[in-house]
Amino acid sequence: MDYRLDVRFFPAPPDLQGCFGTFYRGEISVSGKKRITDLLQPEWGNVRFFCGDCPDARIPGGDHLSGARFTATGPSTLPAHFEIGTTRMWGIGLFPLGWAKFCSGSAADVANRIVNGQTDSAFSAFAGLAEDLFDGQPDDEREYSRILEWVRKLDRHVPDEKRIARVHSALVDSAIGSVAEFAELAGVEKRTLERLCRRYFGFTPKQLLRRQRFMRSLAQFMLGQNASWSDAMDERYHDQAQFVRDFRGFMRMSPTEYAALDHPILSAFMRERERIWGTAAQTLDRPAQPMRAQEA
Repeated sequence: MDYRLDVRFFPAPPDLQGCFGTFYRGEISVSGKKRITDLLQPEWGNVRFFCGDCPDARIPGGDHLSGARFTATGPSTLPAHFEIGTTRMWGIGLFPLGWAKFCSGSAADVANRIVNGQTDSAFSAFAGLAEDLFDGQPDDEREYSRILEWVRKLDRHVPDEKRIARVHSALVDSAIGSVAEFAELAGVEKRTLERLCRRYFGFTPKQLLRRQRFMRSLAQFMLGQNASWSDAMDERYHDQAQFVRDFRGFMRMSPTEYAALDHPILSAFMRERERIWGTAAQTLDRPAQPMRAQEA
């Protein structure tokens, strides 16, 4: 299929670091009225705004959303399948601290869900931005400034702020292999860790550690040139059978089935994200992560 994809990543400014991974603008141009399909990997919460074609998206065994100009997803351990045509879009990746500051309710309540952000109460703070973001001719800098202005107006202190940041930093440490180690590095009791993870991260500590292990493996495979799953598999997997069980649990398909699929949008996003940002997947970001110098 004849299509063109252009993506650009913007860093969170210092006052918003720890709340957001990246802000990203994408332009997809598809010949005629055709559409392309792809799927998103497990990730943190995201809000996405569209000017042009709006996606059809679904979670396996869950939500199916069509025609929404403001789509929002909670933290996920499942893929999101989508189909889209020619469009311009902005996405904002919400870290757990960003969830605490800018969203309503528990992250666990919208985990593995995709919703219309205009009507879902969890994302109501962004509804006005969806209406005002696109205005006249496309302009990256103006639209990015508009996003920053909007979220700065919403920024607020939350009581668990420091503990959320410590838990997030501990989670992305690849040396952590157990919930006990997770709690110790985060400096919180296991019961507190459980509460914080469900409310702001969407899942139990054990589920989050499994997702990190899996996503390190998947990102390695996606970025590798002719890499095998054996080469990409994280060292914390006991054997390939355990990895395959995890793969089916997270992606609802086998590694072989996934490798046979085309990833026209996701592959381009991951390569550019890794080049500019240093990590290919949002779940692997540290709460404060310096952005690499962009090439001219």
